[in-house]
Amino acid sequence: MSGMQEKQAGTVRLMTHNVWNHDGNSPFWEEKGEDCSAPVRVKSLFRVYRETCPDVIGCQEASALMGDLLREGFCREPVDYTLIWGRYTPILYRADRLELIDSAFGTYPLSIEGFEGSFNDCQSKAWNIGVFRVKESGKCFIFATTHLWWKRSPKTEADIEANDCQVGSDEAREQQIRMLLARLGTFCEKYACPAVLVGDMNTGYRSGAMEAVRADGFRHAHDIATDYAEEAVGYHYCFHSGYETVYYDKPFEEAIDHIYVKGEKEGAVLRFERYSPSYYFTVSDHSPAYIDLEL
Repeated sequence: MSGMQEKQAGTVRLMTHNVWNHDGNSPFWEEKGEDCSAPVRVKSLFRVYRETCPDVIGCQEASALMGDLLREGFCREPVDYTLIWGRYTPILYRADRLELIDSAFGTYPLSIEGFEGSFNDCQSKAWNIGVFRVKESGKCFIFATTHLWWKRSPKTEADIEANDCQVGSDEAREQQIRMLLARLGTFCEKYACPAVLVGDMNTGYRSGAMEAVRADGFRHAHDIATDYAEEAVGYHYCFHSGYETVYYDKPFEEAIDHIYVKGEKEGAVLRFERYSPSYYFTVSDHSPAYIDLEL
């Protein structure tokens, strides 16, 4: 990453953050004298937010416990955030700077027509939308966070037996994102202001699901950032079986955490960045990503 940058006047900093749905400690971590439980990891989340100062955070994999820990902990932080409930996809926002004027939440269907099995484990695959007004300027923007289905569609016969493969997964993600785009369209028509779509999409830049987002008029923040565009994927191994202290060396197109923007004025996206400090290896497998948007 390029190094932490201060927000410019007249901008909002909007973040997407998969915080890892894991509430308790793991035996693998305990054996090493370490703790990956939510009450321990949330302390580092607060550090991330203090250092980056986002105005809005769109979460994924935030369990009920993690949501409670975040909300309660922010009451003791220098800057308080208000939480919009959204099952595993809550939105946190700075109520001192922003006013919430509308919101909506929903989960994606369990099944996909034409394919067997469930495509929404524990109903964690969902979306959450907030419409905000900046108190100082009166300008508005729409913010949506989502978490799409996670498995791969099998490409070979060997893939069919893999735990992380399921026939219809690509189609499921595309159907899910189209549902959200339709819902976002009603908000865009009603409020006629910039819209920002963030989330763990569990698919790369060139996938059918992401092509559907761009076909709807959204542009990836990476492609339009004027000051800095992150090339790293911001992903590393951090699970119940342990963690690694190196980030995956993959091209931007393979990143699965995305930020898209629609209806913004030209040159409005100043930065697209992933935040990956050295202490973050034990926090979550996904680095938070954010943009600075001029309204």
